[in-house]
Amino acid sequence: MSDDTSDNYVEIETETLPLDAWHRARGGRMVPFAGYHMPVQYEGIMAEHLWTRENAGLFDVSHMGQLLISGDGLDEALETVLPADVKGLALGRMRYSLLLADNGGILDDLMLSRWPDKIYMVVNGAVKYDDIAHLREELPDAITINQLDERALLALQGPKAFNALKRHTTGKWPLEALSFMMGGPFEIDGVEAWISRSGYTGEDGFEISIDASEVERIADLLCGEPEVKPIGLGARDSLRLEAGLPLYGHDLDPETTPVMADLGFALSKRRREEGGFPGHERIMIEREQGAVVKRVGLLVEGRQPVREGAAVIDHDGSEVGKVTSGGFAPSVGAPIAMAYVPAAMAAPGTKIQLTQRGKVHQATVTAMPFIPHRYVRNGGK
Repeated sequence: MSDDTSDNYVEIETETLPLDAWHRARGGRMVPFAGYHMPVQYEGIMAEHLWTRENAGLFDVSHMGQLLISGDGLDEALETVLPADVKGLALGRMRYSLLLADNGGILDDLMLSRWPDKIYMVVNGAVKYDDIAHLREELPDAITINQLDERALLALQGPKAFNALKRHTTGKWPLEALSFMMGGPFEIDGVEAWISRSGYTGEDGFEISIDASEVERIADLLCGEPEVKPIGLGARDSLRLEAGLPLYGHDLDPETTPVMADLGFALSKRRREEGGFPGHERIMIEREQGAVVKRVGLLVEGRQPVREGAAVIDHDGSEVGKVTSGGFAPSVGAPIAMAYVPAAMAAPGTKIQLTQRGKVHQATVTAMPFIPHRYVRNGGK
């Protein structure tokens, strides 16, 4: 608590993850992120990025919010706050969705999974408590929201993730039965886990929800495989940027609608037609007429990256847009960025000027992802 209470300032203590000591013992350089001490890198962002693209990387994403939601009328209730087709979500299936404000702005992006009689939801760490408060306020009293704060969450990502995980996994189904955006109960070396074939790198991979008391042993087990190394936040960010995936709080916020963010796929056909979710009218108008601004990918000329906050300028030097994510892309071999630009400038091939710290950069609008996704959509290895 601040000594000066006149400004009502409360210092929020940075929390530790269940694997905090594990990260430090392996040389993880810890930084504050989303309210937690988290490893930004171990041996270097570039090396960790390329290792994940070629082998398998283990990411600690235990800062994310894991929620288990249940109760009578669950599907109907969730459809009042999400534009997803929750009713059509089959057992073991996952869906990307958006928590929307009344004006259609994005309060968070999240993942839904159907468990028996329940919905398992993973939300962003930085806003998880806001999300829980919003859901409790908006959903009927019959709906119960349990935060699974006793569980850790690992992401094993990369083309060799399957082989490394398969050696230690048993279950009702073989691991290869999972396709992209499917999940189920498994055991890893005898430890119960919920494993989904998902992630945020553009690579094939898995997310593993497990009791926090067992996570160190399982992390040791996986990193004992020759294909697997621990990977930090820095490479996680460059990997998701190359994959064209937005990061909440940077590329998405409450002033941004799904149409502006180019996330129209998250609006299911039935829900678009029936409505009943926040901001439906505005979002449908934007779908028909186009949004004023749109999230696009940019290839930046030269070797110097542009960062979040760089301005998009027109021929007169006036600011007309903003870079929301940017950096050097190791797999592309060049600087890339995401930005919101006027709709008239959003077509691939359009030349864009950016300015940051007094320097002008030249860029070209390009389709995303910057490198192809390598999800396994039909099961298998």
